Amino acid sequence: MTTEIRSEFGQRQSLRTITMTTSIVSLIFGALMLIWPVKSAMIVAILVAVYAIIGGLLHLAHGVLSQGTGRWTRVGFVALGLVFIAAGVLAFGSLGTTTLLLAVIVTTFIGAAWIIDGIVALFSLRLKDPVLPRGDKAHKGWTIFYAVVGVVAGVAVVASPLFAALWLWLLFGASLIVLGIGGIIRAASIGD
Repeated sequence: MTTEIRSEFGQRQSLRTITMTTSIVSLIFGALMLIWPVKSAMIVAILVAVYAIIGGLLHLAHGVLSQGTGRWTRVGFVALGLVFIAAGVLAFGSLGTTTLLLAVIVTTFIGAAWIIDGIVALFSLRLKDPVLPRGDKAHKGWTIFYAVVGVVAGVAVVASPLFAALWLWLLFGASLIVLGIGGIIRAASIGD
C-alpha cells in the first residue's frame, strides 16, 4: 500500500515539476517576445542558421565518408551539404535580412494556407454528408462564414506579410504569457 502511495505522490510531484518548468519557460519566452520582438525573432533566425550549418556538415560528412552508396548519391549529399552550409553562413552574415525574409516567407505560407483552407471549406459544401443527408442550414452558414473569414484573413496576410508577421509574433508572445500563467497556477494546484 505504501508503495502505491509513494508512486502516486511521485507521479503528482513529477507532473507538478514538469508543468511548472514548462510554464515558467513559456512565460519567459512570451515576455521576451513582447519586450524585444525583433531580437527574439533574430534568435529564431540564428537557430535556423545553426540548423542549416549543422545539417550541412552532416550531409557533407555523409557524402564524403559513406562507403556503401553510389558516386552520384555521394556527390548529391556533398552538394546538398555545401548548399546548407552556404545558406547558414549567409544567414549569419546578414542576420537582419534573414530575420525579415524568414518572417515574410513563414507569414506568406500561413496566409496562403488560410486562403486554401477557406476554398476547400467552400468546396466541402458540395459533398454528400451522411450525417447531414439533406444539408443542415446552420452547418452551411457556419462553413461559408469560416471560408470567407479564412480567405479574407489569408489575403490580408499575403498582402502585407511583414505587418502580419509582427502581429502574429506579438499574439504568439501574448499567448505564451497567458499559457505560462495558467500553467503555473495549474502546477501550484496539483496536490501533494
